[in-house]
Amino acid sequence: MRQKTKWYAAAVGLATTGALVLSSGGATGHGYTDLPISRQKLCQNGTVTNCGSIQWEPQSVEGPKGFPASGPADGQLCSAGNGQFNQLNSPTTPNGGAWPTTKVTGGQSYTFRWQFTARHSTSDFKYYVTKNGWNQNRALTRADLELTPFLTVPYSGQPPATLSHSGKLPTGKSGHHVILAVWTVADTANAFYACSDVTF
Repeated sequence: MRQKTKWYAAAVGLATTGALVLSSGGATGHGYTDLPISRQKLCQNGTVTNCGSIQWEPQSVEGPKGFPASGPADGQLCSAGNGQFNQLNSPTTPNGGAWPTTKVTGGQSYTFRWQFTARHSTSDFKYYVTKNGWNQNRALTRADLELTPFLTVPYSGQPPATLSHSGKLPTGKSGHHVILAVWTVADTANAFYACSDVTF
């Protein structure tokens, strides 16, 4: 009877391990930017309140990859097209105020940082910025962005839990802008999106 119990325990253990392996692959790789701080991180850390479910899962802003040719629809870029995170698309916070901004300086090197709650095989990281004169009174669209990324960081393999990389910020900017960061996953059809409000 003891041998049978051991085999049963081993089988349960293997089944559990298999379930964990399955749950840690596929589309469960998640991440967000905290330098410059993203809208989802501002909701998660309580700087901005009444954000809804994004406050518990800032890492889950996942949508189709291929931006700007494809990807989330205009007006849904900051939420990656996820209706449950629609608060991130609004030009104002859920409380009606302005999104807090990070001060940056055009032309200088800046260290961008991602936090990953589950790591995923990666193609690259790309960073886009709004055009001068962009419409700040509506949800972000492709027409508001310079569609050539100002920084592209190729990456092969799975990133560590925290990943930093540096690049030069665009010049000729002043005032409030949005940086759209896109983490492209290599082995799924998706990417992760993060909008950060900055002041040049």
